[in-house]
Amino acid sequence: MAVMVRETPAPRAQGPAYRRIRDEIRELIQCGTYKPYDRLPSEMDLVRRFGVSRVTVRLALEALRKDGVVQSLQGKGSFVCMPMVVQAGAALLGFHESMAGSGYATGSTVLSVKERKASPEIAVALQLKRGTVVLEVQRLRCANDEPMSLDISYFPLDLSAKLISEDLAGDIFPLLEKCCGLSLGRADVNIEAVACDAATAAVLQLKPGEPLLHLRRLTWSVAGRPVDYEHLYCRKDAWQYRVQLNRRRT
Repeated sequence: MAVMVRETPAPRAQGPAYRRIRDEIRELIQCGTYKPYDRLPSEMDLVRRFGVSRVTVRLALEALRKDGVVQSLQGKGSFVCMPMVVQAGAALLGFHESMAGSGYATGSTVLSVKERKASPEIAVALQLKRGTVVLEVQRLRCANDEPMSLDISYFPLDLSAKLISEDLAGDIFPLLEKCCGLSLGRADVNIEAVACDAATAAVLQLKPGEPLLHLRRLTWSVAGRPVDYEHLYCRKDAWQYRVQLNRRRT
């Protein structure tokens, strides 16, 4: 079961020539003409293609670099970056919510849905007795057909009875709100770097041992009940968390 969503490209910005070139290259990347790690045409090729100066082309590429769309390697040219999921601020968002407006086609595939006994870790997180049965859902998240993360989620059975008939390829948070009647409050997130095991590597198209971001995310309802415990295994080149830290005043 898969969901594919294609964002409609925004109208090209009017103004300086470098912005129009930036927007056209971005559209070609977002629609898949240029895929992650593809080399873009050389600066001189772009000069001839757009009929502009080399300075204008460099401004366009610099704007794309600042946006994290391309990266440049000295003497080798500019290359397309992986699509990036950026989680910023205090917003609690699912994968598709985070990618909304990015221009990339996002997709999710449900790999498995099954009931299992809660491990001690899961039982503690969801405040259940050890061995209580929970629902486990494994999903692969993609952008432009590129694997981004493997998400493994656990839910108490009273909630899973309402979720099981829904399309679990989408974001879970709206389903918890609409189908289960929950008001979601906060999520506790723990992030660490781990080495990719063989099974996860096969799903994410990586080599075993490559570094991953491993997120443990526990989502709570406003009423103070833990309702969703997740292990997210994210490609290091596809996820970014941004936080603002303020100095406590004494």
